[in-house]
Amino acid sequence: MSDTGLNEARLAHLRTVIEGDIERRLYHGAVIIVAREGRVGLQAAIGSADEQQTRPLRIDSVFSIFSVTKALTNILTLRAVELGQLALTTRVVDIIPEFSGGLREQITLLHLITHTSGLPMVFIPKPGMYIDRLDEIIAAICKHVHSVEPPGERCAYSPLVNQALLGEALRRTDPKGRSYRTLVDEDLLRPLGMQSTSIGVRADLKARHVIPDFRGNSPAEHLGHSNLGPNGAFEEEHAEMPWVGAVSTVPDLYRLAEMCRRGGALDGVRILSPATLELARRNWTGDKPNELYKVLAHKRGWQPAPAYIGLGFSLRGTAHCHHMLGTLTSPGTFGNYGAGSALFWVDPERNVTFVCLTAGVMESNDNIERFQRLSDIAIAAAE
Repeated sequence: MSDTGLNEARLAHLRTVIEGDIERRLYHGAVIIVAREGRVGLQAAIGSADEQQTRPLRIDSVFSIFSVTKALTNILTLRAVELGQLALTTRVVDIIPEFSGGLREQITLLHLITHTSGLPMVFIPKPGMYIDRLDEIIAAICKHVHSVEPPGERCAYSPLVNQALLGEALRRTDPKGRSYRTLVDEDLLRPLGMQSTSIGVRADLKARHVIPDFRGNSPAEHLGHSNLGPNGAFEEEHAEMPWVGAVSTVPDLYRLAEMCRRGGALDGVRILSPATLELARRNWTGDKPNELYKVLAHKRGWQPAPAYIGLGFSLRGTAHCHHMLGTLTSPGTFGNYGAGSALFWVDPERNVTFVCLTAGVMESNDNIERFQRLSDIAIAAAE
């Protein structure tokens, strides 16, 4: 064991497993950090940004982090609650009046952040539309996306709508009248020293950006106004997509995860209170399954697992089930993931932090199995 509290042989094995995955062409490459109590035991860039293995990944490679973007939106929502600008009991319609109509008027911010809104699980509010402008997305949601059931009844993971609405709520209630992009940058990224993270692909990050290779694993197109292709929204500099639109590096996401592990503060900068994080790490969805992942589980013949969703975080929970956060991590392990490629988690019982961003998007169930395996190996390194 090294002075990090992590077994060096196990960490070397973790790297070897990833190298084997890449050799079998399961994905193109990965950048990973595993740390314990803030001491990094493994930091590595393995493989390439492309299938041909011609563009080696670096520690500072910039990835589109997809739904890990939701973590940024959720954390700022909780911060706004702490500052009295919002409340978890606030109805969406009270901030966004054009969202009125039917059961939608019962939906609160708590329903959005726990994926229990009763809204449909749509990847796009209107087929064929551009998704990189938040104002257009909100208008389309208000016009086209209506409740399918009362809020609170089921847990149905929202690929787009919930965090789009939360991002707009943050924007409309911001005392400084800032855009969503500016708000994230000034209130979260700069204070945490996340210098290589942005909403949209900031101009100075483009040279390091790993353009997503969906390999046929995208359930929908992601069109941007610059018409850069079927997934061009992920290359737009000025995109504002509070659900999938951030880019980041593994070292930057490690700082975000460490802020969460340390009770809401890092290097003297407080983002959230310990009390808020304690609430956020509680299971707010009970034994309800995640309806989106229940469908995916049935495809493999798996038993659907409880959703285990906190206030904006995914939780490990206690069920013996297929899980990206592993089967050996403690029940209180929490984090966030992005479609087929991105994951960070914190095991607060063992004080282990795991961050991994990968190139070559995997099919959802294959990704669950991949990250479950990597997470189990990583936590087993804790002495």
